[in-house]
Amino acid sequence: MTPAELSRTVLGAVRRAVEEGVLRGPVPERVKVERSRPGGSGDYATNAALRLARDARMPAREVAEVLSGALARHPGIAGVEISGPGFLNITLAAGTHHALVREVLSHGIRYGHGNGMAGQIHQYHHRPDVRAAVTGDAVRRLLRAQGALVRISCDRAEPAWAPLGATPDALGTPPVALPELRPVPVDVSADELLRRFGPDAARWALLRPAGHDRPRPDDGLLVQNEGNPLFRVRYAHARSRALLLNAADLGFAAGLAEDGGSSAHEKGADAHPSDAHPADTAASALLAALGDHPAALESAARLRAPDRVARHLEAIADALLGFQHTVLPVGDEKPSATHRSRLALAEAAGTVLAGGLALLGISAPEHL
Repeated sequence: MTPAELSRTVLGAVRRAVEEGVLRGPVPERVKVERSRPGGSGDYATNAALRLARDARMPAREVAEVLSGALARHPGIAGVEISGPGFLNITLAAGTHHALVREVLSHGIRYGHGNGMAGQIHQYHHRPDVRAAVTGDAVRRLLRAQGALVRISCDRAEPAWAPLGATPDALGTPPVALPELRPVPVDVSADELLRRFGPDAARWALLRPAGHDRPRPDDGLLVQNEGNPLFRVRYAHARSRALLLNAADLGFAAGLAEDGGSSAHEKGADAHPSDAHPADTAASALLAALGDHPAALESAARLRAPDRVARHLEAIADALLGFQHTVLPVGDEKPSATHRSRLALAEAAGTVLAGGLALLGISAPEHL
């Protein structure tokens, strides 16, 4: 169960409680769930009960008790605890981690795309500078990935924008005032960016800083080591593909057991971090990052903030690089169901990295 699915599950519990007359008030359009903070219980937490309490004219803890009972009956949820004034702490059922990997692999690079903004029409205008043009292109990609219709316009375009994939949909001053994309401009021309860094590194340099920060491209963008965030993300993707090739040489492929395994070791990533093998602790960190991907894309689209995608890809890359050493058998060790499961997780992580880079308009080479 992904965060988006869990959000819909909580929203469904709210809707049923209102329909049955247990709760009063309007049903919200969305319910936010987030990873439990360090020291907290469960996999996810939501403040839905606190938000609903006022309209329901009930104490937040009573609202939480209503929702807790409904959620605990869901087959994908192992348990629900109430903490503080009415926070719901949700623990997912065993097997949900394998389901997440299957979902990623079934959707491919479109994992995290959704229809939450379907039917919406967004029109933006930007001034004629290269960072605004590249930002406009990335915002267009993100919004379309969430089902929205998007149109980006600019007074004029420069020829050097085309190699950067930053061609607006329309040129000229719009007849009516439109919301503007106004990231802080870069102090380098588009021609200079292309000459020094090429299109991929140039786009990263313009999109990775938050819109209110001024980009400062330097030669660190071209350094081939893990101190360079762009290299780290692309290297992690390439490592995931190399693991698949190396596994094939060893005679096995990615796969997930239907029952999630029969022991803590065989359960692999489904083992609880408190009693898991160190490899499974690394897997849990990677699974958490992958599970957060749909919410990260939706948030970036709604806020028109491509930098959020870049930072999220860095988190996935770091988790994958910390996990990669556990995937293949070592020495005389024979490939097992655990290795196949870990390989599937590595493949899923590489797929998500490729999809996220594509939304930023950046390529994901299989070899670096």
